[in-house]
Amino acid sequence: MSSSVTVVVVNRNGDAFLERCLSALMAQTVAPHEIIVVDNASSDKSIGIAGRFPSVKLLALDENVGFARGNNLAIEAASAGSEWIALVNPDAFLAPTWLEELLQAVRRNPRYGMFASKLINAVDRGVLDGAGDAYHMSGLVWRTGHGRPATEVADVEREVFYPCAAAALYRRSTLAAVGGFDEAYFCYHEDVDVGFRLRLAGHRCLYVPSAEAYHVGGGTTGGRRSDFTVYHGHRNLVWSFVKNMPGALFWLLLPLHLAVNVVEVAVATFRGQGRISLKAKKDAVLGLTRIWGYRREVQAARVASLAQIWKALNKQPFPIRR
Repeated sequence: MSSSVTVVVVNRNGDAFLERCLSALMAQTVAPHEIIVVDNASSDKSIGIAGRFPSVKLLALDENVGFARGNNLAIEAASAGSEWIALVNPDAFLAPTWLEELLQAVRRNPRYGMFASKLINAVDRGVLDGAGDAYHMSGLVWRTGHGRPATEVADVEREVFYPCAAAALYRRSTLAAVGGFDEAYFCYHEDVDVGFRLRLAGHRCLYVPSAEAYHVGGGTTGGRRSDFTVYHGHRNLVWSFVKNMPGALFWLLLPLHLAVNVVEVAVATFRGQGRISLKAKKDAVLGLTRIWGYRREVQAARVASLAQIWKALNKQPFPIRR
């Protein structure tokens, strides 16, 4: 089985994980066409670790440009022969057959443009980290099955809204067609945004449970409840909804989205992070002029119908964002 896949690892001070991540990539039963590590001006031993793998192409940056731009730079640098782009976080450790399973899924399902992995908790392998990602009609997002026993979620291929970029596969041409990742996001929700834009362009995502990765989660950003994570997650959540929710669905669901943002600030305040959450929402509003201009472009190019997007949205009554 041949591979036309470029694997991209965007790293920032991930020396605690990077060697294990790259070793797992080297042990794949189907070798990727190339591996590119983008190092965002790490101050730890990351550069030296990447240098121990001669076949890895290293893009060492002088400043931290964020996850979104880091991925765009790697995709631009990928060889012309790569048809697929696989994104792997430094704190995600792939099972040996991960890429082989994804490529087999591609062959069985050629109409899909995105493929999601089964993410397993790297510390407790009996617990799921995620089985494909959901986008709620309010704008909230989560990894399906996160924190649940792995046996509680059926191991069947199914369509999901978008893949978590901790370990995901994208058709390169589709990424290019929608303009890649939005670099203003810097980090967090950039996979939500690009996944939504790909859906609007008519591309679907398949969850492949046989493609397993063991994920730490937040390993290089201080964890899910760090100020860094809260700020970028809360700000970018607003931008993703405003930019991508199409047509009448935007106006219909806007009150719900506003209510969810109020609840988010309240929950953050309860946790002692009210100030950082309010700053995130303020900056989200200040950035809406750019986002609204981008929205016009995204919606003008939309192929998917409102009915198709509505069907794909999660509509459970009481969403819980973990």
